[in-house]
Amino acid sequence: MLYDIRGPIMDKAKQLEDDGHKIIKLNIGNLAVFGFDAPEEVQQDMIRNLPQSSGYSDSKGNFSARKAVVHYSQTQGIANVTMEDVYLGNGASELIAMATNALLDNGDELLIPAPDYPLWTAVTSLSGGEPVHYRCNEAEGWIPDLDDIRSKITPRTKGIVVINPNNPTGAIYPDSVLEGIIQIAREYELVILADEVYDKILYEGAKHTALASLSTDVLTLTFNSLSKSYRACGYRAGWLIVSGNKQAAKDYIEGLNMLANMKLCANVPGQWAIQTALGGTQSIEELVKEGGRLRRQRDLAYELINAIPGVSCVKPAAALYMFPRLDPEVYPIADDRQFFLELLEETHVMLVQGTGFNWPDPDHFRIVFLPYESDLREAIGRIADFLARYRQRHARLKSSQQQTSDDA
Repeated sequence: MLYDIRGPIMDKAKQLEDDGHKIIKLNIGNLAVFGFDAPEEVQQDMIRNLPQSSGYSDSKGNFSARKAVVHYSQTQGIANVTMEDVYLGNGASELIAMATNALLDNGDELLIPAPDYPLWTAVTSLSGGEPVHYRCNEAEGWIPDLDDIRSKITPRTKGIVVINPNNPTGAIYPDSVLEGIIQIAREYELVILADEVYDKILYEGAKHTALASLSTDVLTLTFNSLSKSYRACGYRAGWLIVSGNKQAAKDYIEGLNMLANMKLCANVPGQWAIQTALGGTQSIEELVKEGGRLRRQRDLAYELINAIPGVSCVKPAAALYMFPRLDPEVYPIADDRQFFLELLEETHVMLVQGTGFNWPDPDHFRIVFLPYESDLREAIGRIADFLARYRQRHARLKSSQQQTSDDA
């Protein structure tokens, strides 16, 4: 099991920091450290309710927060969601683990995109299941390959994970692709697990469709949280919505209820933030619009990355990341983890290699475009210099090998 977003490269970065070096961290979408604060009204609501937060809440969460999630599901067009269909957790991550634990027996398979948010692969393995990765097509804007999904279904397949908007690529999927995934799930009686944590971080008029809004018969679990759209990663306030054919999933829902009871409840202070966040001013819109800070930084990172020889990147339509490609002819990398460890040591810029997101080839990496523009320029400039030195070394090595071959 791997989770390289906080893996060996981060361990090395900590060692460098302990030695007195400043590290530019482009490895994780932790908004607060880059000056993105949770909305003031959300902070104040938590503060005011802190005196009544010492006790456990209902194992599924408190009334006001779950009611707010029900209302939110209605605005998204998800049908027939009741209070009993909503579970609150310590971020979406805890609920993802809970859902896979309830779903998978030893040897069961879960279809997961490649590249993926690696938590999905990790919790599938921890649940005794087998992660099976379906390919997203870079040439088509990182859209899932429906034929590849079909080809990987076996009698052991239990569900399909859909990350939309996608982490790490920043892709957002058209309704036609979502409907295709639903049809596959319908045919094979699979559960859909829809990770929609970035549903409000959209650029240039991109539209997000809640996958669960497109069917009423396919069992769909939708995951979301306050972490990204509301810049509240540390509040650990997430939710899970169960929709679709709940009647046929009684045993599974019983398992979800049991696991929710076992964890007692999500942290109560974070729960108070949910109603205010979902019902208040959506300040994320100011950040992603033309001239907004996230939009400017996305555009700058995209421009600077694509200006590096041998590097190309699909422009992200959503989320906080991009997933550039290193041309293997220019950068023949055998071990991308080692490659980015060396980059960290030389440049003090921390990135995560593509294989850390279960991409099969050592030719991609994820970059977070959250730092201020001056820091982004500095970081990507260091990356460009490192890659220039690598190209020079590779060219000299190739020339030497060619000379040796000619002499022979």
